[in-house]
Amino acid sequence: MKLRTKISALLTTLFVPTLSYAYEFEVDGIYYNKNADGETVSVTYNKGEGTDYSGSVTIPSKVTYDGTTYTVTEITEFAFRNNTQLTAVTIANTVTRIGRLAFSDCSSLATIKIPDSVTYIGTVAFSGTPWWDNQPDGLLYIGKVAYKYKGTMPENTSITIKDGTVCIGASAFANCSGMISITLPNSLQEFNGSAFEKCTGLTSVTIPNSVTKLSDSLFNKCSGLTSVTIPDSVTEIGNAVFNDCTALSSITLPESVTSMGNYVFMRCTGLTSITIPDLVTSIGKSAFNGCSGLTSVTIGNSVSSIGDYAFKGCSGLTTLTIPNSVTSIGKSAFYVCSGLTSITIPDPVTSIGEEAFYGCSALTSITIPNSVTKIGKSTFDSCSGL
Repeated sequence: MKLRTKISALLTTLFVPTLSYAYEFEVDGIYYNKNADGETVSVTYNKGEGTDYSGSVTIPSKVTYDGTTYTVTEITEFAFRNNTQLTAVTIANTVTRIGRLAFSDCSSLATIKIPDSVTYIGTVAFSGTPWWDNQPDGLLYIGKVAYKYKGTMPENTSITIKDGTVCIGASAFANCSGMISITLPNSLQEFNGSAFEKCTGLTSVTIPNSVTKLSDSLFNKCSGLTSVTIPDSVTEIGNAVFNDCTALSSITLPESVTSMGNYVFMRCTGLTSITIPDLVTSIGKSAFNGCSGLTSVTIGNSVSSIGDYAFKGCSGLTTLTIPNSVTSIGKSAFYVCSGLTSITIPDPVTSIGEEAFYGCSALTSITIPNSVTKIGKSTFDSCSGL
């Protein structure tokens, strides 16, 4: 029993969580981390227990520590979170970014002065504060960010984002089913995640040519979306950008696109054709999973991998040319593509994932090159026509 007690005490000592100190230095009661450029700093927290700040706090434009003067440019995620004694914050006009949950649940925070220099605000940065509760219904602009539409949007609403706006905030219009159109300014540079998620009334969007990335879940579950115009400036399409956009029948991806995330067009059942640009190097996980109406796919010549479940359930797909750039085909990549009749696997392919062609009942022929060294289990299971 004594040995057991000693072991228990030792394990308790080993696994007691220790407080982690997030800051590098502190000046006048504000905690900072140095940024990678060596010239700027970010405001952060001490122990992150909600007791770091109280009363009125002014974030300065510059701070001097150990003989070096730094410019304050950012408020990190969680920086002031849960500080229930914090009543007011004034932010200097050198700050450009406010991280997610930065002021969330500051239950006494009634006043926040935010400069026009701010160009990015993370998810629910001000939730649970009197300041947010006191904002009027409608679209709230903070700095150069269209931050959030507050309240219930009326039916058949058209939104025009004002000139000078550079960012649409995270979930800014999420669940705004009453929005039927939105006009975006040429000043816009980026979207934060899920900006238009579940905007089921939205039918068409034109992205301005100042935008370079479509952020994660940007149009996720926009079931009424039929048309999106993507400019040549866009190089990256994030995860689940068009997931469950069931009314989207066609879309043109510009040749400038170099990367596409996972689940990009998952369950876009109305999508009939797609051309993957030549600069894209991989087709992500479940990229076209459940696109049952897809009949034509052109894969660019730089694609080296086809991800797991990439074309799972694409029952309308009858033929597909895999380019010579492809070296691997993922798990269940063509699972139950029941309309697929023939396919040629190119020489560079070395591995075919398990269940890659499972249930391709119309498949009558397939050519496998000598380069293939691994074929996963059940790869051709239930291919009754092969």
